[in-house]
Amino acid sequence: MQLRRNLVYLAIMGFGGAGDVLLKRGMVDFGAVDLHHPLHVISALANPWILVGIVCLTGFFASYLTALSWHDLSYVLPATAMGYVVVAILSRYFLHEQVSGWRWAGILLISAGVGFVTRGPAVTEPKKTEPMAAAKGSQELA
Repeated sequence: MQLRRNLVYLAIMGFGGAGDVLLKRGMVDFGAVDLHHPLHVISALANPWILVGIVCLTGFFASYLTALSWHDLSYVLPATAMGYVVVAILSRYFLHEQVSGWRWAGILLISAGVGFVTRGPAVTEPKKTEPMAAAKGSQELA
C-alpha cells in the first residue's frame, strides 16, 4: 500500500507539473486569448502542446481522485504542493523562464510546510458520539 500511495503522489506531481508547463508552452505558440470570442479559445485546443497538456492534467485529476479516496483533503492537498518544485524546474529548463531566488525561497517554504503536514495522520478518525448524547439530542428536536 505504501508503494502504491507513493506512486499516486508521484503521478500527481508529475502529471500536474508537466500538464501546466505544456499548457503554457502551447499558449506561447497560440498567443493571447479573448474570452469575448469563445471560438478563439476553443481553437487553442488544436495546438498539440495544449492537447498533451490536457492529457497530462487528466492523469493528474485521476491520480488526485485516487488520493482523495484514501486520505483526508487536508493531507492530500498539501502533499500535492510538491508539484510546485516540478513546475519551477520544468519552467526553468523547458520554458527557459528566470526563476528568481525569492521564488525558490517560496518553493522551499512550501516544501517545508509539506514536511510538517506529512508528519500527521493521513486519515482523521471520526469522532465517536456517546449513545446517550445522541439520544438526548434527538429527544430535544421532537
